[in-house]
Amino acid sequence: MASVAGRYARAFAEVVVDRHIGPAEAMQELNSIAELMNSSPELRNVLENPAVARKQKVSLVDAIVQRMGGSKMLRNFIAVLIDQRRISQINEITEQFKHELDQRLGIAEARIVSVRELMPQEKHSLEKQIAALTGKVIRATYTRDASLLGGAVVRIGSTIYDGSVRGQLQRIKQQITAL
Repeated sequence: MASVAGRYARAFAEVVVDRHIGPAEAMQELNSIAELMNSSPELRNVLENPAVARKQKVSLVDAIVQRMGGSKMLRNFIAVLIDQRRISQINEITEQFKHELDQRLGIAEARIVSVRELMPQEKHSLEKQIAALTGKVIRATYTRDASLLGGAVVRIGSTIYDGSVRGQLQRIKQQITAL
C-alpha cells in the first residue's frame, strides 16, 4: 500500500514543483483536507462509500475546497483520489507528499538530541554545520536527554551523527577492548 501512496504523492509533488506552486501552501491545503477527514467520520464515510455517486462526492469536495479557500489543483487531486478509490489513503499520501516535497526541495529533517536546551546561536551554528555536511537545508527538531553527559546526537533519516560524550566514551571503550 505504501508504494501506491508514494505514486500519488510523487505525482502531486511533481505538479506542485512544475507549476511553481508554493510547497508550504500545497502541504497546508492537503493537511487540512486530511485533518478534516480524520475529524469527521461522516465525511470519510461519504467519500469512501462506493454507493455514493462520484458526482455527489466531487460536489462535496468542491464545496469544502471552496469554503477553505483551497486551490483548484487540490480539488483536482482529491477528485483523482476519489475516482481511483484511494481517498481512504489520504493520510499515507499526505505523509509521502511531505517527504517527496522535502526531497525535491533539498530539505532534510534532523532530530537533534542534546543534554541541555541549546541557545539560538548554538542551534543556528549546529544547523549550519549539518547543512554543510549534508548539502541540504535542515529542518531541525530538538529534544533533551540528560544521559548524553554532553554534546549532541543528530539523526537524519537512518544516519546518526553521534557527537555526545556518552558516544565518545563508548567508542573509547571499544578501542580499548579491541587491543
